Amino acid sequence: MATKLTLPQTIAQVDALKENLQKVIVGKSETIDLILISLIAGGHVLLEDVPGTGKTVLAKALAASLSADYQRIQFTPDLLPSDVTGLNIYNQAAGEFQFKQGPVFTNILLADEINRATPRTQAGLLECMEEHQVTIDGHTYPLGAPFFVIATQNPLETSGTFPLPEAQLDRFLMKLSMGLPGKEEEVAILKRFQHEEVLPTLTAVCSPEAILSLQAEARNITLHDDLLQYLAELILRTRTRSDIYSGVSPRGSLALMKCAQVCALLHNRTYCVPEDLKFVAPSVLSHRLILGRGMQTSSDARSIILQILQEVPVPTEALS
Repeated sequence: MATKLTLPQTIAQVDALKENLQKVIVGKSETIDLILISLIAGGHVLLEDVPGTGKTVLAKALAASLSADYQRIQFTPDLLPSDVTGLNIYNQAAGEFQFKQGPVFTNILLADEINRATPRTQAGLLECMEEHQVTIDGHTYPLGAPFFVIATQNPLETSGTFPLPEAQLDRFLMKLSMGLPGKEEEVAILKRFQHEEVLPTLTAVCSPEAILSLQAEARNITLHDDLLQYLAELILRTRTRSDIYSGVSPRGSLALMKCAQVCALLHNRTYCVPEDLKFVAPSVLSHRLILGRGMQTSSDARSIILQILQEVPVPTEALS
């Protein structure tokens, strides 16, 4: 059972994780914050970026910083669901079938180029991501805790890929982009890795058990009724706009609430404020929208969420 942590201890754990990640990831402070929010909120992240921006390095650095088990799956068109979840193999010596675990039985799972697998294989992750378990031949096997999926896809290359269905996208708590570095960040990267690789030198600063404690403490963060009304209005706007074919589901509104709670925790507060919701909303909600004709890109969806955030009046009463 995870040890109960006080709020100052919680902040120290998160700060140590972020500091460790910034040893290998130059800049991208906001992206790192959102990754940690997703982890503590118990969700999963979809990173959409061109190759070489540090997606794999980020996943490995997070696993090393957590002293957690790490597995990587290279998704390809010929990958089978059993290659992901595992399968029963007949043992002639024992005279029975025995279950061989797949790579999902880990703490940090990197699903590299997830959109290169067929929809059938992509669907193999649905139960894993939502219920943290795998069902094979009628028998259910629980996954480790915490269980955190970082999936990647290349937005520029469509040949030989299978777009993620809405049901799969909705399982991701956030959709993020590392983005290319600016000139100063590029120089900093070159200087930092000129003589040595930093990743192998990382040491664990937080245990998986501590993350479970952080997740439990985040659920104690309070949202005032006025703030819940504000959140509900944001979600409602996504369901009533003419340029959105299908808006955010209740799973999305719960995801937004959980992320806002974690955001408040990172700011050493026991209650949420509107800024917590506004910070995480674009990353939590954008990929859950099904847009109307002529608006299909991630930037279109993000622009709509930012517009909704500007339109909805922000509560001004005391929210603590």
